[in-house]
Amino acid sequence: MALSFTPSSAVHGSSLYSSFEQPKAQFGSSQPLDRFNLSSAAVKLSRRRCAIKPLNAEPKRNDSIVPSAATIFAPEVVEKVEEEDYEKLAKELENASPLAIMDKALEKFGNDIAIAFSGAEDVALIEYARLTGRPFRVFSLDTGRLNPETYKFFDEVEKHYGIRIEYMFPDAVEVQALVRSKGLFSFYEDGHQECCRVRKVRPLRRALKGLRAWITGQRKDQSPGTRLEVPVVQVDPVFEGMDGGVGSLVKFNPVANVKGDDVWKFLRTMNVPVNSLHAKGYISIGCEPCTRPVLPGQHEREGRWWWEDSKAKECGLHKGNIKEEILNGNGNGAANANGNATNTDLLVNENVMNLSRPGIENLLKLENRREPWVVVLYAPWCQFCQAMEGSYIELAEKLAGSGIKVGKFRADGEEKAFAQQELQLGSFPTILFFPKHSARPIKYPSEKRDVDSLLAFVSALR
Repeated sequence: MALSFTPSSAVHGSSLYSSFEQPKAQFGSSQPLDRFNLSSAAVKLSRRRCAIKPLNAEPKRNDSIVPSAATIFAPEVVEKVEEEDYEKLAKELENASPLAIMDKALEKFGNDIAIAFSGAEDVALIEYARLTGRPFRVFSLDTGRLNPETYKFFDEVEKHYGIRIEYMFPDAVEVQALVRSKGLFSFYEDGHQECCRVRKVRPLRRALKGLRAWITGQRKDQSPGTRLEVPVVQVDPVFEGMDGGVGSLVKFNPVANVKGDDVWKFLRTMNVPVNSLHAKGYISIGCEPCTRPVLPGQHEREGRWWWEDSKAKECGLHKGNIKEEILNGNGNGAANANGNATNTDLLVNENVMNLSRPGIENLLKLENRREPWVVVLYAPWCQFCQAMEGSYIELAEKLAGSGIKVGKFRADGEEKAFAQQELQLGSFPTILFFPKHSARPIKYPSEKRDVDSLLAFVSALR
């Protein structure tokens, strides 16, 4: 498989690329290329690095069995990267620009690092890498179930940058076993983790066994439930690199501190290719069956695996982001001795009444209420509840004095079973309207959680 390089003309004919396909596009003379005036010693080092196996190198497989994760031999290690305190490096780069972080990553690891490209905003990473003037590699996981627009986007990116993306594919025997035993869409019934493990996690594990470091497009604002504490540099807590063992792989997240809007300003400024799905309302883009457009008032991550609870919206590629209490506590946050989560509360406003269990039970029993109610069933740890907080508070402020009460009921933890049985809770948030002359509440049917949509729902039923 060809590797994706963006070399300068100064070394275009050198031995650095003798074993790889030459990229067609080259930088203009305005690019900072002084670092490529290599000495003879550096060229010898480049020859040594070329001896490393390609990213997708694998041993022969016994087709009679379904291979387990990471059935790949690590390439022969030619040189050892000196030990470094990456927590210290993360602190040094905490306030650095994405370009500076990218430059540091490529400078430090050279041919032993690659950019993970998913077909969404990760094109920003490729643009930053290009701007450093250093050679870089790009790989992507082709699950076999991506949107046609995503495949077209891959081709546009390759042509725009003159590179070849290193594609990793799932093991055919594993996919065959999964589909034959459980069907094509089993993830709608029993969760996405098993399918993602076969189609994404294991191919990624094979890819990373050929590297010492990788670069991702994780941002803190992408997923408040799992990515809020992502550092710009870290020792990968889940995967292993070519040297094997814990701590053998370093992970760079150059845009960790960048807001999504700022990433898009950068993409528009640099006039780079973008996935056409973004114009159709898609923000976080994955496999076609598991991705849909985001509606007004929704968090960007809500377009992924929308039929599941929001407690751990990760496919396994960044499983290290998920806190232990989420993995073991049903996503209800860090629980105290009474089983109640200790997260900071949401929807705190003078116009939003906090209902207790007896309060919501009394509301259910009333057949003739003096005024109608709007109540949201929420959980403080839920990133989608967090995303709609502003809209719901604005709704409460607009309904103040209108004769309609606005309330909230925390329905996670010990209250979840009650909410599911008595309050139609499917996932968080669930919004209910209690009419003036009806015992049973009416569930808000839409996932549009902007204030105008919520007001239209209330106005139609008041």
